[in-house]
Amino acid sequence: MSSDPYLWLEDVQGDKALTWVRERNQQTISALASDEGFKALQQGILSILDSDARIPAVQKIGEHYYNFWKDKDHERGIWRRTTLDEYRKPAPQWQTVLDLDAINKAESAAWVWHGAACLRPEQDRCLIELSPGGSDASVTREFDLLTMQWVPGGFQRPVAKGGLSWIDRDNVYVYSDFGAGSLTASGYPRVVKRWARGTPLGSARTVYEGQTADVYIAAYRDPTPGFVRDFVSRSVAFYNHELFWLAPDGALRKVEVPNSVTKTVHREWLLLRPREDWSVEGKTFKAGSLLAARFDDFIRGERKLQTLFEPTAKRSLSDVDATTNQIVLTVLDDVKSRVEILRSDTAQGWQRRDMEGLPRLGTVRVEAVDAMASDDLWVHTADFLTPPQLLLAGAGTGAGQAPQLIKSSPSFFDASRHEVQQHFATSQDGTRVPYFLVLPKGLAMDGTIPALMNGYGGFEVSNTPGYSAGIGKGWLERGGAYVLANIRGGGEYGPAWHQAALKAKRHRAYEDFAAIAQDLVARKISSPQRVAAMGGSNGGLLIGNMLTQYPQTFGALSIEVPLLDMQRYHKLLAGASWMAEYGDPDKPEEWSFIKTFSPYHLFDATKTYPPTLILTSTKDDRVHPGHARKMAAKMMAAGKQVHYYENIEGGHGGAANNEQQAFMAALRYRFLWGTLHRGAN
Repeated sequence: MSSDPYLWLEDVQGDKALTWVRERNQQTISALASDEGFKALQQGILSILDSDARIPAVQKIGEHYYNFWKDKDHERGIWRRTTLDEYRKPAPQWQTVLDLDAINKAESAAWVWHGAACLRPEQDRCLIELSPGGSDASVTREFDLLTMQWVPGGFQRPVAKGGLSWIDRDNVYVYSDFGAGSLTASGYPRVVKRWARGTPLGSARTVYEGQTADVYIAAYRDPTPGFVRDFVSRSVAFYNHELFWLAPDGALRKVEVPNSVTKTVHREWLLLRPREDWSVEGKTFKAGSLLAARFDDFIRGERKLQTLFEPTAKRSLSDVDATTNQIVLTVLDDVKSRVEILRSDTAQGWQRRDMEGLPRLGTVRVEAVDAMASDDLWVHTADFLTPPQLLLAGAGTGAGQAPQLIKSSPSFFDASRHEVQQHFATSQDGTRVPYFLVLPKGLAMDGTIPALMNGYGGFEVSNTPGYSAGIGKGWLERGGAYVLANIRGGGEYGPAWHQAALKAKRHRAYEDFAAIAQDLVARKISSPQRVAAMGGSNGGLLIGNMLTQYPQTFGALSIEVPLLDMQRYHKLLAGASWMAEYGDPDKPEEWSFIKTFSPYHLFDATKTYPPTLILTSTKDDRVHPGHARKMAAKMMAAGKQVHYYENIEGGHGGAANNEQQAFMAALRYRFLWGTLHRGAN
């Protein structure tokens, strides 16, 4: 690898590399972010992010409902709480529990909130995770909800990738960096220990050790009354997972199903989601199904499996949630959300009903209000043009009854002039690939509209309709069209849709995305010089391949927190954990296909490429910023049109606060819109 002239840019905090970053940042600011038009766009997006009218998502802890909130007065955010009656009001009264800005000021730190896990059943102590600058690495501290103070001498985990999880009031599981040899090759915990209150971390007792080649090892207690169990989770690779029950006698009992089967336990039920066709005692269950068995019976060797969901060519299982007495399924029907509620009846088996009153072309997300105490559900709905709504579905919400509306977000952009359509493009191998299109009503089909495409296509992640005030303000309100691509590699049609673009078949994801861009042209919606595309992380790899393999198809590209050097990705930060997705570059037979989708190696200085913006974060400790830095340097050396900006904070999300997020979004939309209009505002 010494032949790589830009290897020095992988030195994340090196003086030489950071000097290069600061110089490129300043060039980009001067070119794109120094005039009043940019400042107005940034301020418009920031006002949305800071708006008090946004729906505050809440988590029920004890009798209160907790929310983490950021706005102009709370840059890093406050953790606050209220009651349900108060929460129902248009302007609830909140009690501040923890002020992160005040903590940062007192400690001269730059902590970013990573969440809280509270002890059951008392719910008076919480383990709070804080990240330095937004990285995946974090610290854990014990917090007292009664005094609203850190617990003196309480549990504290030093900064590392990992975490703590409650066992009981005086014991936790800890999985973290314990020193040499305690991390996997991906930089995640390899060892999980049991740690008692008042003892040094070094005395914690080992519960389980994984292998260096594994991805992540963790342990947790399920505190459900009457079903308290402890588990160890071993992630061997993405979608390759083992689950162990830690029996009361201390023995580890493996849940004996294939590693490709996703395993969760809820009360008496073991829920299984096979990702490949699975034959059990002469019966074959389809990949993408949901199966249920009684946990205790299964551990004893019984294999009585009940099918709760079976996929079809158009229907896939998106998510599974549970309340005290119900299993709740979110189903995608040609990428449109539907919700089914199942309840077990001893006499009649599983009873099923559909949730009524949901959007036709939107996305629905459900979550239990308190899975251990009720059957109530929060129901979040949104689509491209309808602002988010929060509804409450109680246990009595039956057939013909819609959930109760609790809160609605206001419109943050003028959506009255647009409509939503769903189309299907034909990919190179004949596969029909769906995409959503948001376009002005009555559009003259003359190929002149600026169209912005967004895609991901990896890790079985589904792209579903959603309300983005940033896209609305930065693109739609200005008269553009927006496209959300549902390419292979994602989970829109279940595991098979994902597996169709794994490793040597990766090219199919890129062929799908290019086919959608070409379909926009064929329908005379847009034209190549008027089509822009953006994507982050694995989506950044996607757009990197659009740059190097389909440059004639696009007028401008935004590549964000990307993977790009696929020969070294597995040696950088968390990269080794993704080899099940992309392959192992150290194996010649696998590098032979990986190199066909490595943008850093596909780049040809003699070719013409569309203008490109590359964005990343210094604090991204998941996808190494070296990918973005090296690609930008190579393009600049070849005289290509490329802008580069690296936010110093933000982690893999790219921004640590609303102001940074607004700046990065405005930079993206200003570059793409201006490029497609040849510099017009």
